[in-house]
Amino acid sequence: MSDANTLDPQQLRTWLHGAARRDAVAFRSLYDATSAKLFGFALRILIKRELAEEVIQESFVAIWNNAGSYQSHLAAPMTWMTTIVRNKAFDLLRRSDATTEIDGEQFDSEVINALHDPGATPIEALEMSRDAKALAYCMSALEGLHRQVLGLAFFHDLSHSEVAQQMALPIGTVKTWIRRSLEKLKTCLAKGERA
Repeated sequence: MSDANTLDPQQLRTWLHGAARRDAVAFRSLYDATSAKLFGFALRILIKRELAEEVIQESFVAIWNNAGSYQSHLAAPMTWMTTIVRNKAFDLLRRSDATTEIDGEQFDSEVINALHDPGATPIEALEMSRDAKALAYCMSALEGLHRQVLGLAFFHDLSHSEVAQQMALPIGTVKTWIRRSLEKLKTCLAKGERA
């Protein structure tokens, strides 16, 4: 396994292109270099180790099967692979009957720490672009419960009624909080663009 801070995007691109040509050695190198970080990312979403392991397996099958469709001008290799893992994790959450649990304070502190840690790995920093950092900053300005409702709706892709059930809140309250939170985010992000 590679050190988290030494992943070279060019090397990852080379391995991805090799995987697209069905080069098993290149794919194994890609797996060895990235699997630990991608597993950590899946574990943050799913909490349970066995679910994260299942998602990583499905994700690497998808990476192998779709390596030929990777376009380096659209995304960095880790961003592309992280997106696959994220989508597989959310698919698993939708398929399962398990309730999604978010520890709001822990989630907030992990995001804020990732933003402020100059030595954060790409996964720890969630590959945050300038826009993503602005969004995280604006999200941190929201009230805790409002932020959690918005997070469940958008980051965990739950419907308004599922969020209401999860949070034990009336659906009208959930809809109002989401609408108001989105308005606050829009205003906050617009201020950031003018700055």
